[in-house]
Amino acid sequence: MLMAHPAVLPGLVDRYWALSVLDAADDASPVRQELRYVEQALCVATGTADVHAALIAARHHLPGTGALDDSVLAPR
Repeated sequence: MLMAHPAVLPGLVDRYWALSVLDAADDASPVRQELRYVEQALCVATGTADVHAALIAARHHLPGTGALDDSVLAPR
């Protein structure tokens, strides 16, 4: 599977969180459209079909995360 360059993922993740904070109630708003674009880009970049899975996959591929880093999982 192709993976996005590690320099791309942090920008996409940061952009996703920044846009998700801007609560755009109107589906036709530019913010909502940009959020959809970023969600799709994250899914393509990580090879996933769901934005939540894409965020987890991106986190595990970001520089500084270990191979056994399970910090995104809920505590037992």
